[in-house]
Amino acid sequence: MNLVQLSAMKAWMVAHRSHQPVEYHAWDAVLTLWLMGWMGAPAFIVLDDPWAVLACVSLFFAPPGYLRLRRRLHHRQRLRCDWLQVVQTGPTETA
Repeated sequence: MNLVQLSAMKAWMVAHRSHQPVEYHAWDAVLTLWLMGWMGAPAFIVLDDPWAVLACVSLFFAPPGYLRLRRRLHHRQRLRCDWLQVVQTGPTETA
């Protein structure tokens, strides 16, 4: 997942926040975990705690993992994800 996809997904979530608040908060939680991984890894490297570093590094993959899970559930028709098309195509530009 690249920065353009992250940005497009966040823009979609903000635009549809009032209609799908659970979706918005779930994505916010995923981004929070991702940020905790990036902020925690250097601190735990300095503190020499290899298990905590491993946990933080695993959090680096929270957004793509969440996207993969939601895509799989959508294709199995277990959960509807309206934002999948936005992530695949990227943001639309308005002129």
